[in-house]
Amino acid sequence: MRNIILLVILLSALPLQAQQTFTIDRGETNLWQDFTYDMGNVFQGVGFAYSRPLYWDGGDALIAGGVAATTLGIFVIDDDINREFRSHRDEIPSILLDYGNYAGAPQNNYGLTGAIYLTGLFTRNEKLRRTGVLLISSATATGFFQQLTKSATGRARPSGGFGKNHFKPFGGESVYRSFPSGHAVLTFTNAHVIAKQFDNAWVKAGIYAVGVIPGLSRIYDNQHWASDVFLSWALSYFMVEAIDLYLDRKYEQKYNDDRTKKTSLDLNFSLTSIGVSYSF
Repeated sequence: MRNIILLVILLSALPLQAQQTFTIDRGETNLWQDFTYDMGNVFQGVGFAYSRPLYWDGGDALIAGGVAATTLGIFVIDDDINREFRSHRDEIPSILLDYGNYAGAPQNNYGLTGAIYLTGLFTRNEKLRRTGVLLISSATATGFFQQLTKSATGRARPSGGFGKNHFKPFGGESVYRSFPSGHAVLTFTNAHVIAKQFDNAWVKAGIYAVGVIPGLSRIYDNQHWASDVFLSWALSYFMVEAIDLYLDRKYEQKYNDDRTKKTSLDLNFSLTSIGVSYSF
């Protein structure tokens, strides 16, 4: 089981590959042509993200190892973090907990991403279209991967009372679908995509702050362990980055033209705090 978990963690870190990109000149197109082109890019983007481990180099392996080491480190203290969060649950405004459960639901997520995409499609706004494609493709890639991982690992939720070390692969029941967190995956995916639209650091920080609420609420609600949530955030970040790189080839509008500018995401847990640090 530990080997399965380690493999999942390593595959979750899908780092970017440095490469030259080019954009296809499509000429004049109509709505139907744009729609079919975009939907093709949605699924091709998923395939591109899943194929990234085949092209890892030494630096990529180091990043994957860092994600694995951090996840396993949090796993060691999952019980302590869970107790700390649960002891303060009554201090958390119910509106934040309710938002976390609502925003992370798949039907609500695809409702939002679909609305963004269709707005861009019908207004002929390529940047908004590309944003919608990135949202849908990233949500599909991360959503399918986390569903498969949940089933394969069968980690028991904290609410099950079995402890952090209890696994029942392909257990089927909801109580054995803790690792990783679907709510955290979908909402942080959206946050990272939307944050890419802005240059202002304070705006980005606000978007990410909203994006981590569902993951944290799932810990407070005793539905996920901290290590589940951390891996979910890391998975979301790397999936979005990989698919965004693929879309650079397909659309004139790009969010990461400055290839000399490095970005990094640091996700930090302690017994008394949890946070995300984004450097750019």
